[in-house]
Parts: sequence; structure tokens; C-alpha cells
Amino acid sequence: MASLKEVRNRIVSVNSTQQITKAMKMVAAAKLRRAQDNILQMRPYAQKLGDMLATVSSGAETAADSPLKTVRAVEKVLIVVVTSDRGLCGAFNTNIVKATLQLIELKYAAQARRGNVEIFAIGKKGAEAFARRGYTVHTTYADLFGRLSFVAVKQAAEEIMRDFSSGRYDAVDVVYNEFKNVATQIIHADPYLPIAQEQNDAKTKGPEVNYIFEPGEEQILEELIPKSLKIQLYRAVLESNASEQGARMTAMDKATENAQELLKDLKLVYNRTRQAAITKEILEIVGGAEALKN
Repeated sequence: MASLKEVRNRIVSVNSTQQITKAMKMVAAAKLRRAQDNILQMRPYAQKLGDMLATVSSGAETAADSPLKTVRAVEKVLIVVVTSDRGLCGAFNTNIVKATLQLIELKYAAQARRGNVEIFAIGKKGAEAFARRGYTVHTTYADLFGRLSFVAVKQAAEEIMRDFSSGRYDAVDVVYNEFKNVATQIIHADPYLPIAQEQNDAKTKGPEVNYIFEPGEEQILEELIPKSLKIQLYRAVLESNASEQGARMTAMDKATENAQELLKDLKLVYNRTRQAAITKEILEIVGGAEALKN
């Protein structure tokens, strides 16, 4: 049985850990509120911009001329993996890594065997996980979530688009967590490039519409397609940020509960050990008194 001093030290240690997990839960809750507001404001804009792009490109004669729509035989693949920079958020990062490995196995197994699958990591944890597994980590955008802004994500999107347009990669996918609620995140593995040819719903559900483009069809698409891709990636990063804070809040709440249960058990052990020590001392005193009497 552990000594009283050892049990006392463990109680102090667990108490300190519980205070830390409580503080981290409160910080995550505050960050979650801001992150949730950001993603709720972004979703309608991103959806509307995507619909606009689908409508314009479906009616544009030069829509297929964009290099970002060029469909090539898939030889080299880039997978954008959005994880966190820090741990202590449950299975948040592990689930993303597993989903990415599953995507590679099911969709890009042949390219992976030839070493033609590279990782574009947004977040340190994803970069570290795939580097350990021997994958080529093309770029790591670390510490992005500490200063999360559209400008930083825009640079990442522009780099991805340049590499695709130059022919360095033939396909780009994005793997990220979509925020549903504090306890639930939905993993998405979405194609990013080339842009899929969208069919305008108006052509199937209503009369055909002839669009008048001002200043011009080609100029509008040159501006709209890159902007839509940047917003799409920015939304994925915002979704991941909100999901991370929700996962961390849940993990720290569970850790605090576990610490409380552990404290109950340790206090019970402490009381039993203390009582056993007192009983032993009493027996020794009684035994000594009996020995003196005899």
C-alpha cells in the first residue's frame, strides 16, 4: 500500500491538473464562441458565391478555358490536410489523419505507391503525423490559427492554384472537420481542383436563360473562379478552427470530470491508509503496554 506522503502528493498533483483543465475549458469556450460566429457568418456567403460561380460558368462559353478547370490524367496528387497546431483536443487530429490515409488508400493508392502523393499541411499536427509516416510534406502553414485571417489563407490558396496551373499537381483534395456542434465534428474529404463542371439548375428546372456579361464573360470568370476557391479554403479553415475549439472544450470537460473521480478515489485511499496507520500505532502502543505489565 502506498504511503500517506505518496497519496498526498498524488492528490495535490491531480488537483493542479484539474485546475489547468478547467482553465483550458474556459479558454476554449471563449474561443469557440468567436469561431462559431465567424463560420456562421461565412457559410451563407460561401454558398452564394459557389452558386454564382456555377450559374455563370454553366452559361459561359469560355468557362472550360480556365486552367483551374483543366482535367488531366491524375499522376501527382496534393492533399490539403487541415489540423490544429496544438493537441489536447481529443481525437480531433487523429480522425483527420485517419480520414486522409483512407482517402489515399481508396482513391490514390496507385499514385501513393509511386510516391506521387504530397501533403499540404495547414496546422503542425498534420505535418508532424505525415512526416512520421514518410510522406512528402510540401508546405506547412504553422501558427496560422493564432492569427487566423483571410489574408493568410488567401496566400495558401494562391500557392495551391499556382502549383495546379503549372502542372505540378493533377488533382487537389481538402480534408477538414466541419463544425456541427460542440461534441460533433463531420469529416469532409472534398475535391478542390480541378473545378468540377457544374450544371445550372435553371437549365433542368426552368427555361434556358441567356446571360449578358458586363464587363465581359472571360474577365468575370478570371476574377470569380480564384475568389471562389480562396473562400472555399477559408471556409474549411474556419470550420476546422471552430471544430478544434469544440473538441478541446469537450476533451477538457471530460478530463475535469475524470480528475474529480480520481480525487474521490485518492481521498478514499488516503483515509484508509491513514486509518490503517493509526490502528497500527494503537496496536503497537497496546502491545508495548502489555509487555511492560508482564
